Amino acid sequence: MIFDFLLILISERRNQFGRPHPAGRVADETGRRVDGETHWLGCFTSKDATYYMIDRRRGSPALKRFFKKELAGVLVIDFWGAYNTVVCERKQKCLPRLLRDLKHTQHDHNPGDGRPEFSKLLKRLFRDSIRLSKRRPGLPEKRFALKRGQLQKRLHDLLEQRYRDKHARRLVKRLRRHESERFTFLDHIDVPSDNNHADREIRPAVMIRKNSDAIGGDAGAETQSVLMSVFRTLKQ
Repeated sequence: MIFDFLLILISERRNQFGRPHPAGRVADETGRRVDGETHWLGCFTSKDATYYMIDRRRGSPALKRFFKKELAGVLVIDFWGAYNTVVCERKQKCLPRLLRDLKHTQHDHNPGDGRPEFSKLLKRLFRDSIRLSKRRPGLPEKRFALKRGQLQKRLHDLLEQRYRDKHARRLVKRLRRHESERFTFLDHIDVPSDNNHADREIRPAVMIRKNSDAIGGDAGAETQSVLMSVFRTLKQ
């Protein structure tokens, strides 16, 4: 009886998750063992609610189980390809995740032609965009629009160049593919440039994973995801 009530509560709050929210929604994922097999644990969170979902499928089928209809507002995510299937008003890719990728390529012992300079310029550009976001409340609207346009042009010019290095070409391809998802946080003042909030909210689930055995079956996975969602949402 109590569990059925919690299921109804979670279902109602999940429907609210799809409504517009000024600060957007954030998502992240990790692994979870169920009956000795690796499952996917997704975390979907805003400032006032967090939902966990455990599924044996890792990809768009699992996401479609949660995102049953179009999400109103902005969804902040990493570059995992399955998120491309989620339908929402706007998306923002996690810029710190991209900067970490640049750091890995920058310290390669055998960098290809063009990669160090490309990494340096791209890192500086995205850091400038994050600084502009923080300065936005104190800037006149026209000055902010000018600086945002300058950032867009710098990125366009950088991506139009040709690079012989395969890692630089890979990053250029990724950024072109997600053209509309690079600077969304500059257009929505309360939307972050990162998915750090989801990263923090998924840590309790990771701690449970470290301190407990594998979940026994799909019913146990459903019970744990519902209880974690309720407890974490109440704590918020």
